[in-house]
Amino acid sequence: MKRACVIGWPITHSRSPLIHGAWLRQYGIDGAYSKEPVKPEDLESFLSSLRARGFAGCNVTVPHKEAVFSAASKREPSAVAVGAANTLWFENEELNCANTDTYGFMANLENRAPDWRKGTGPIVVLGAGGSARAVVHGFLEDGREDIRVFNRSLERSELLAKHFGGRVSAWPWAERQEHAPEAAVIVNTTTLGMNEAGSPEIDFSRARKGAVAADLVYVPLATGFLKSAEAHGLVAVDGLGMLLHQAVPGFEKWFGIRPEVTPQLYDLIAKDISGS
Repeated sequence: MKRACVIGWPITHSRSPLIHGAWLRQYGIDGAYSKEPVKPEDLESFLSSLRARGFAGCNVTVPHKEAVFSAASKREPSAVAVGAANTLWFENEELNCANTDTYGFMANLENRAPDWRKGTGPIVVLGAGGSARAVVHGFLEDGREDIRVFNRSLERSELLAKHFGGRVSAWPWAERQEHAPEAAVIVNTTTLGMNEAGSPEIDFSRARKGAVAADLVYVPLATGFLKSAEAHGLVAVDGLGMLLHQAVPGFEKWFGIRPEVTPQLYDLIAKDISGS
């Protein structure tokens, strides 16, 4: 039996087993995917015994993404660009890592807003953490020339901009409203709005009709940020699709089949979220 898992601390909130379990059943694979709670002080020993425990690899969530990036023997460009990893697997007995958040975000954007490239304005990114780095990397790979990052800590935004180079600029959080009217895409990578706590507070009344508003938060599915955007004529892209698409590469690495993100899978996870 092939086995994989997701590690983090805490890990009870993870819906990865529900996603991968659905794929294992769909494709008739003799496999298993579990949650493994790993304290930060136990991470090194867990990784060193990962293969001995019978795992082909694992997903990684907070707070371990940067630590596993350092621990891996080989790092894909996706992980190097972000400086963190969320997917581990073995090749020739060496631990490899990748960051599939970029793939997940861009695949979901393509699926939910297929005309997003028609917008010629700047990309506005709210937040400057690891998720923001993954999003910025995706837009840069797609050829966007003007990506503006807004964060409460300007220093953190400046570090991100310096990491990626001249097409990315850092801006004070207080100035985000001034840039919304010309933006082609506005992305919330912060936790504002999670469980309906807080909001990025963007005034979408001045935004372009048909522009895209994307939220990485998926609990609730329809955040206040997205409700406001949609009410003002923007295309709303929720965070659940990113969660589903980022799981695809890891499943393929561990179980040998590239799974499909279907409406049925989306509905399954959405139902679970709504019931939580």
